Amino acid sequence: MGRKSDARERILEASTALFQQRAYASIGVAEICSAAGVPKGSFYYFFPSKQALALEVINAHWIKQGAQWSGILTSSEPALDRLRKLFLATAEVQTTALKGTGSVTGCLFGNLALEVSAQDNPVRERLQQIFEEQIDLIEAAVREGAAAGEFAGVDPRGTAKSIVAQIEGMVLFAKLFNDPGQLDALWQNSLSLLGLQPAPAT
Repeated sequence: MGRKSDARERILEASTALFQQRAYASIGVAEICSAAGVPKGSFYYFFPSKQALALEVINAHWIKQGAQWSGILTSSEPALDRLRKLFLATAEVQTTALKGTGSVTGCLFGNLALEVSAQDNPVRERLQQIFEEQIDLIEAAVREGAAAGEFAGVDPRGTAKSIVAQIEGMVLFAKLFNDPGQLDALWQNSLSLLGLQPAPAT
């Protein structure tokens, strides 16, 4: 049983893992507490509902992921190099999950968006905010790349949205096929979105 001092973190860690592996609706408070090794009463001490927990999980996950995205996309490297590193980091997350659990876990935000956004307004609104923040980060890099002459004639906002959609779609495919290799197409597809000629397939 977890100590009271770390019970909240145990619940967050256990629920994050469960939400990535299974459908949100299929996971109950009792299962979360069992996985966390804490009594059920601890859950309601920290979280008034499963929805409140889901929002905490989403926020904690974005703090970590957002810091990674920001670190990559706001560096002083050329914009194309930053985007390439973002795609490699995305693939590495899925590869690590496959090695550790035997399954590609996909994107926590995408998983929840597909399942609960139509029926859970607070969760949907928070996910919308996060995806907008992702788009903002990529848009800024695209604008800087255009200003530096790396590419031209692109709509930075529209291109950034398309790149985020590419990431989400390819991560979904990686989860569906349990194959991080599905993400290999991200780079070539994004070059096309940026108006650049992809390298010939070898």
